[in-house]
Amino acid sequence: MAKEMRLVLRNIDKINPHSIDEYIAVNGYKGLEKALKMQPQKIIDAIKESGMRGRGGAGFSTGRKWEFVAGAEDDQKYIICNADEGDPGAFMDRQILEGDPHSIIEAMVIAGYAVGANKGYVYVRAEYPVAVDNIKIAINHAKERGFLGKDILGSGFAFDIDVRLGAGAYVCGEETALIASIEGKRGEPRPRPPFPATRGLWDKPTLINNVETLSAMPMIIFKGPTYWNKIGSENNSGTKVFALAGNVVNGGLVEVPMGVTINELVYEIGGGIPNGKKAKAVQTGGPSGGCIPASGFDMKLDFDSLQKAGSILGSGGVVVMDENTCMVDVAKYFTQFSVDESCGKCTPCRVGNKKILGILEKITSGRGEENDLNELEKLSKVITDASLCGLGQSACNPVMSTVRYFRDEYLEHIKGKKCLAGVCSNLCNFEINEKCIMCTACVKICPVNAIEGEIKKPHTLHKDICIKCGVCVPVCPVGAIVKT
Repeated sequence: MAKEMRLVLRNIDKINPHSIDEYIAVNGYKGLEKALKMQPQKIIDAIKESGMRGRGGAGFSTGRKWEFVAGAEDDQKYIICNADEGDPGAFMDRQILEGDPHSIIEAMVIAGYAVGANKGYVYVRAEYPVAVDNIKIAINHAKERGFLGKDILGSGFAFDIDVRLGAGAYVCGEETALIASIEGKRGEPRPRPPFPATRGLWDKPTLINNVETLSAMPMIIFKGPTYWNKIGSENNSGTKVFALAGNVVNGGLVEVPMGVTINELVYEIGGGIPNGKKAKAVQTGGPSGGCIPASGFDMKLDFDSLQKAGSILGSGGVVVMDENTCMVDVAKYFTQFSVDESCGKCTPCRVGNKKILGILEKITSGRGEENDLNELEKLSKVITDASLCGLGQSACNPVMSTVRYFRDEYLEHIKGKKCLAGVCSNLCNFEINEKCIMCTACVKICPVNAIEGEIKKPHTLHKDICIKCGVCVPVCPVGAIVKT
């Protein structure tokens, strides 16, 4: 972990999240004290100078977003902390809310002062009960100490925060759908413009940042923008928290300077691939991200590099896949997720992704045709160009990146009718090898009686009867049933 640099995660496991005194003891609310003595535009200038880009997905300039809201003229403005963390395997927002909730409160008050807002909302998934409890406790403590409410620290500035719970819809991570949810409406995105910066919550100017972005704000103000700007790579300053998962020795959260390579993350920090296997790819950015092959592991993990490669940085999920991974099946898995989580409002996403899923199911079941690849590319372009929100526009990244980098694997499924990774059951044969201990566990579970055998007598798998469902594989205690 020598390359780790814990800035956003600076207080995790170091302070008691229920104690405001411990947060204050590690320079908590010092950024707010400093900000309240500055002109609001000076705060925004500092954020712009830091080069901070939003850590929620697209990487838009945080300072510019603050400036847009500050420039909107209205009698009421809002700040929203987007804690609707829906990517499978990502839990950085949860960790921050659970372990350092005061950093979010401090950041929201600073943001409110900078843009002229006096009300904030933390929108967090109800599946995070500890995070919900901790942020509520922190809000109460901040009010008792004068960091929230009327006349904060004697400055004359007033700001308050409420918590709103989401019901777990992935689409509510999209900012306009999130706004609709807070308003009590169905969580669906709306066309932009107008952007939330001018017409957001209840048609008022609204600033929305995610948890990781906000967590860095007090530190940037307290220590100065150059502290953050000198870290990372060109146009990608600061650190990034990654949720490292999959076929890797050391999984979990890691915070490193922006611009480290995939090799550094997977091998130097993650400890490499377990069981002596080779890496095949990494999938970055959650369901909206793409797959980068092992040949591209010298690539930098930053917004611009990944976008050029057909993926996104997203919220920071990184799934490592070894040589036994079927990339067609990976594309199918993430497409199924997008189909399940689509709000259904726009036709390209609602219908297009189901058509893509149907093609992928056709390929993985052995019925694929070479023209299916052209159809995948055509459909993906239409969905990307015509979908209403960013989630629909990026839903095809897993498909397009795997077709781009692993086309031969698709052709193996289509022409050779084989899944060399042994994942797609319909393209595999099953055999019982010499490891069999003749326990009859597989005989009992086979739904079509394709396995014949008795206790302590050799077992036989009849391939002409086998429907390749694969239910026998996990029940074998010695791994004697193998795919070929």
